[in-house]
Amino acid sequence: MSREPRERRIVIPWSDVLTTFASIVLAFIVGALLMIFSDTEVRSKFAYFFARPSDALIASWDKVSSAYAALIKGAIGGYGPITETTAQAAPLICAGLGVGLAFRAGLFNIGAQGQAILGAIVAGYIGFTWHLPPGIHLLVAILGGLFGGAFWGGIVGWLKAKTGAHEVIVTIMMNYIAVGLLAFLLTTPAFQRPGRPDPISPIVDWNATMPRLEGGQLHLGFVLALVAAVAVWWILDRSTTGFAIRAVGANPSAAATAGMSVANTTMITMLLAGALAGLAGVQAALGPSASGLPVPLSLGIVGSIGFDAITVALLGQSKPLGIVLAGLLFGGLHAGGLAMQSIAQTPLTLTLVLQALIVLFVAAPALVTKIVPFLKPRKTRALGPVPEGGLA
Repeated sequence: MSREPRERRIVIPWSDVLTTFASIVLAFIVGALLMIFSDTEVRSKFAYFFARPSDALIASWDKVSSAYAALIKGAIGGYGPITETTAQAAPLICAGLGVGLAFRAGLFNIGAQGQAILGAIVAGYIGFTWHLPPGIHLLVAILGGLFGGAFWGGIVGWLKAKTGAHEVIVTIMMNYIAVGLLAFLLTTPAFQRPGRPDPISPIVDWNATMPRLEGGQLHLGFVLALVAAVAVWWILDRSTTGFAIRAVGANPSAAATAGMSVANTTMITMLLAGALAGLAGVQAALGPSASGLPVPLSLGIVGSIGFDAITVALLGQSKPLGIVLAGLLFGGLHAGGLAMQSIAQTPLTLTLVLQALIVLFVAAPALVTKIVPFLKPRKTRALGPVPEGGLA
């Protein structure tokens, strides 16, 4: 017996989009207030505000507009700044995907920092120890870094699945172990550069570095980050593994009742999350420096990528497209922060404050809707009739 095609309504999260945009705007407004009241010269003009309000208002406008203009110029003001933004965003996107993927399975992966360090260790070691032909050397180093991050994340997944250990505690401790392991390795003959007493490795072979375009910082790592985002989208939305990940994240008890293995899904998720964070470490180890030269392994090789990835995943709401956009935003803040400091004499730490404020407002949507009352609940849009059985 045939049935009439039924209409399926797809929820368009306009409320989430508007709330996120409002959060960014509010963060920049608060940042502007901080700039105004932390500047001694501007603040002094408010002492006679009621006598000559124009002085204070003009000084405030000049301070804020010059700072944000420098920020925009340093982030997207030409080919060089844009490529610098992509270079800063690439590892954030990769590590953010690892954190976001774990979030979708109901896991709090606080260990992206340690997983990125392991990825950098393995990729860097292959890069400066193995001497392979061009192309093959880079490919092997990237795969090695993916394996290193997956191994470090897989340990967490195995402990969670087999012993019930809480992933937050385990990942935090694994971060400390990774930092200590890197510090130890850099004092061994296998990793320490000959003739150097400080903890620094040899330079990675040129064959193992990420190729980049001339005249900027756009390199292969950004392409890999976009490929990783597409792969995570496909896994989550088009594969049975992704369905299991989302089901376990929504309700592990119901998923187990439906016949899904929560333990296996947990281990697979942490393996994939670790590999993605490891890819961020690969970019830190094999990506070019600002001067275009290869980067040796050092104690600060990955910076704070793993911890920044948590804010990227939160801002992107653990969705691949959102994480890519959040990574580009934070990459732009990093790239433009230096220009804001040099041109407008604004502390570089203000960009960190802006990032924190953005995440704060995103994490408190009720506060945002109170401040911006015109935000409305989600709307739905019909995509037309679809055959019985739903969309593929």
